[in-house]
Amino acid sequence: MNLYDVIKKPIITEKSMTELEAGKYVFEVDTRAHKLLIKQAVEAAFEGVKVANVNTVTVKPKQKRVGRYVGYTNKVKKAIITLTEDSKAIELFAVEAE
Repeated sequence: MNLYDVIKKPIITEKSMTELEAGKYVFEVDTRAHKLLIKQAVEAAFEGVKVANVNTVTVKPKQKRVGRYVGYTNKVKKAIITLTEDSKAIELFAVEAE
């Protein structure tokens, strides 16, 4: 698996935005990725970032109905990345100065 295929997208929620101040970032990652691979992918994707800790959460699929048809949502794996104190911050939103 390529390191740039591990991280899919950042998860932007109210809770994840409050944890940004503590140096924690939440990403949706590939379901086959393990913690060491996620750490390597984050450090490769963002320059100057040092990862201190990686926590993962696997969200199970939920059953959904549309009329009489029943299906399931996709399984998702989230990674909560904690950065070290001397690490640079990850710029999720690049603000352009005009």
